[in-house]
Amino acid sequence: MSFTLIQQATPRLHRSELAVPGSNPSLFEKAAKGAADIIFLDLEDAVAPDDKEQARKNIIQGLNDLDWGSKVMMIRINGLDTHYAYRDVVDVVENCPRLDMILIPKTGVPQDVYAIDMLVTQIEQYKKREKRIGFELLIETALGMANVEAIAQSSKRVEAMSFGVADYAASTRARTMGIGAPHPDYGILADKEGDGPRAYYWNDPWHYALSRMMVACRAYGLRPIDGPFGDFSDPDGYTAAAKRAAVLGFEGKWAIHPSQVELANKVFTPSEAEVTKAKRIVAAMKQAAKEGKGAVSLDGRLIDIASIRQAEALLNKAAAMGM
Repeated sequence: MSFTLIQQATPRLHRSELAVPGSNPSLFEKAAKGAADIIFLDLEDAVAPDDKEQARKNIIQGLNDLDWGSKVMMIRINGLDTHYAYRDVVDVVENCPRLDMILIPKTGVPQDVYAIDMLVTQIEQYKKREKRIGFELLIETALGMANVEAIAQSSKRVEAMSFGVADYAASTRARTMGIGAPHPDYGILADKEGDGPRAYYWNDPWHYALSRMMVACRAYGLRPIDGPFGDFSDPDGYTAAAKRAAVLGFEGKWAIHPSQVELANKVFTPSEAEVTKAKRIVAAMKQAAKEGKGAVSLDGRLIDIASIRQAEALLNKAAAMGM
């Protein structure tokens, strides 16, 4: 273990993150009654320029008037290159004690985060807010990915990063078939053997970006969150993408449609078998500690301090889900 210890971000249940357009307040109550862990009320891409101001008013009223229960409530502000962003922050943060987090789009350099941090800090001091607002950062440009490690360290408010595959694809000029989907041209041929047909294997064009962002998050104590899957009529495709992210170490995934929420919750909820195994690992390590052992075997496999950290993290997540 390195002598450098990284403080972990504020823990929150973050299996599913539902996007709700701020310009359509009729969807707010349905979202409040749904099963999403985190809801972000959108002021950016889902809102036309002429509707920005009204969407901001809708969000303020919705955050103040509706019962959102224990959900984490977040807004996605407009980009820092627009004249909407500062009013998004000032108007909503000043008037909505219920707000938990801000989602900063197209984060490209640490200074982007610094700018919003400064503004939010002044508002919190002025309004004497008791609840500190956290940040989630959208990594969705080549610039953001190139600076992702520095961005991860940019502010104590940063809790999570999410991968915005659509804008990332546009930024890198990638050829895409759909938001978050694979591409049939991104693959390899098996070795040539004789004159028979050669097998063709699809690859994942987003693997590098997902892995790099995930490593930055885990290195600096943040939650890595997978972004949108555009075809909400394809639950199998969404589930496959979510499982891929979960295997890599992600904690959750966006849902751009309510039908995707339960899919995300299922994928990112530990199974009973995983919880049982984690409990057995913790118990075995406690017994080993009593006996003065640094490692122990369980079911024919070595368990060490790394194993117990993984088991404890899983049990903490399970406890947050009421398992």
